[in-house]
Amino acid sequence: MDDTARIAANLREIRARIAAAAREVDRNPDDVTLVAVAKTHPAEAVAAALAAGQTVFGENRVQEAQAKYPALQRAHPALRLHLIGPLQTNKVKDAVALFDAIETVDREKLARALAGEMQRQNRRPQLFVQVNIGEEPQKAGIAPREADAFIALCRDALGLSVAGLMCIPPADRQPAPYFALLREIAQRNALAGLSMGMSGDYESAIRLGATLVRVGTAIFGTREAPAG
Repeated sequence: MDDTARIAANLREIRARIAAAAREVDRNPDDVTLVAVAKTHPAEAVAAALAAGQTVFGENRVQEAQAKYPALQRAHPALRLHLIGPLQTNKVKDAVALFDAIETVDREKLARALAGEMQRQNRRPQLFVQVNIGEEPQKAGIAPREADAFIALCRDALGLSVAGLMCIPPADRQPAPYFALLREIAQRNALAGLSMGMSGDYESAIRLGATLVRVGTAIFGTREAPAG
């Protein structure tokens, strides 16, 4: 099986599993968006997924996305691109220009930079607040206990429209309690979007309310180590 056929087959399986997980809890499968995480995979892999009907993609790094996506975006106007990795403030201009959603808003300095740049470019990518749901020191994200105040700052002081929340649970623990906590924070703040769940746990995330799941390895296979 060549790469194009393999990617198409993987996507069919994942879509079926998304639908089954949604129906288990009486949700409409159409309410769950699959974000195909193509970081470190070449443009040809993205093109293969596009040919199989996938339109929403996730990337970790602005620079990699700049090299990979402009031609694909021109050829496929329906393509939507999400930034799912940490965003440095010196990359905000490029990120606002390129991405349709930024899922990693995690600190005041970044939120202020995004507010200014979105105003300058008159472009409004969807914004998700990243919550460090396990309070792990090595991970980015706002602490759960600080999330309400940070969401209010983004909305009220900076005039940002926050679409939802994103999290990455601790790898060595059961993810369900962390997904439930993120859902609780979202409900408390009247946020509809929940980006949670990856290749190993997206079905659990869907059962607990995920509206976006970020799946890479299960679609594209093991990632190559980035150069440098």
